Amino acid sequence: MNRTRRKELTLAYKNTPPPMGIFCIRNLASGKMLIDQSTHLAGSLNRHRMELQLGTHRNKALLADWQNYGQVQFAFEVLEAIPQHPEPDFDYASELARRLRLWRARIPQGSAGSYL
Repeated sequence: MNRTRRKELTLAYKNTPPPMGIFCIRNLASGKMLIDQSTHLAGSLNRHRMELQLGTHRNKALLADWQNYGQVQFAFEVLEAIPQHPEPDFDYASELARRLRLWRARIPQGSAGSYL
C-alpha cells in the first residue's frame, strides 16, 4: 500500500464518527435491564463493564446485582445503532433521546424489570 493511500484511509478513519445508539446491560438471572444511549457505543459498554468490575458503578442496584450474581450473569448488548445521516445538521442528540424513550417504554416502570 502506498503512502498516499495509507494517508487517505487514516484520514477517513479519523473523520468517521464512532457508532452511536441504544444499548442494554441485561441481568440474565433476574431479567432486569439498564437501557441507555451513547454517542460511542463501544466506549460506553467498556466503561460500564470496567466500573462494574472495579466496584465503582454509579447505579448501586446494578452494582449490587453484579456482585451478587457475578459477571457471567450479565450481557452487554447493542439494541439499536443510529445510522449516519448525510445532513451535516442532523440532531443526533434528539434522535438518541427519542429512541431511548421508545426502548424504555417497553419495560414497565417501577417493576423488577429495570435498573432506572
